[in-house]
Amino acid sequence: MFKFLFPILRRHSRRLLYSLVSLSIACGIGLGSLPATRAISIEELIFRGIQVIQLSTISDRQEVAIGQQINDQMVGKEFRLHPNPALTEYVNQIGQRLVRASDRPDIPYTFQVVDDSRINAFATMGGFVYVHTGLIAAADNEAQLASVIAHEIGHIVGRHAIEQMREMAIAQGVASAAGLDSNMAVAIGVELALRRPNSRSAEYEADRLGIVNLGRAGYAQRAAVDFMAKLLSSGSPPTFLSTHPATRDRIETMIQYIDPRSADSGAGMNDRAYQQIVSQLLS
Repeated sequence: MFKFLFPILRRHSRRLLYSLVSLSIACGIGLGSLPATRAISIEELIFRGIQVIQLSTISDRQEVAIGQQINDQMVGKEFRLHPNPALTEYVNQIGQRLVRASDRPDIPYTFQVVDDSRINAFATMGGFVYVHTGLIAAADNEAQLASVIAHEIGHIVGRHAIEQMREMAIAQGVASAAGLDSNMAVAIGVELALRRPNSRSAEYEADRLGIVNLGRAGYAQRAAVDFMAKLLSSGSPPTFLSTHPATRDRIETMIQYIDPRSADSGAGMNDRAYQQIVSQLLS
């Protein structure tokens, strides 16, 4: 397909070559993988139509596509989703309410419930958020649940998974000058989602973005601190907290992000109503 281009390419600057690579990238994601140990020239990438990703300039469309591929690799293989669609819809309604008030509402978000009694939640790139049933059951009210979802949206707003992927690809030596092969990106994305904690700075930024988002969406911001304190006082903090920054330090910092004018006002603080909804949906 690209054979006729080579005489032209030799007469033009290297900038044209890079422009053609960008055009190739825009055509799609996930057509093939390259061995990590072999150096591939720009001309060969063009000739073979290999799809690579420049993580420093990744588009929203590419990010969502990679997130979908990561999701496809995890669901049903790494974990099982809860079978009740009404529970998923309940979490989705909370999530979409938060998305509309977030700093990144212009990509599609997918909220899913993992059928797992452990207290956990995580997010991958491209708007994919996962909440364990154990966390839903542990929350006292909807605002507390919303605070965790807002925190995970904060990771997506901050593009933390993309930065982690870039750092891991460089550390493993699988990122070339042209970019990162899409299949390798998916493999790294699964590893990051399931087994690699976010950095300390990423967690603090997600806390800040989450609390601000919580207030904008009309939820009581105090719920975020309440839930974090509850988990800390449980005697054995859940796994996802044990790998994050010290919980006490996070609580002190989170308090500083709360707007005192709306700390205790807002939706989602009715414990009884929440427990009734959750008990029906989890049964």
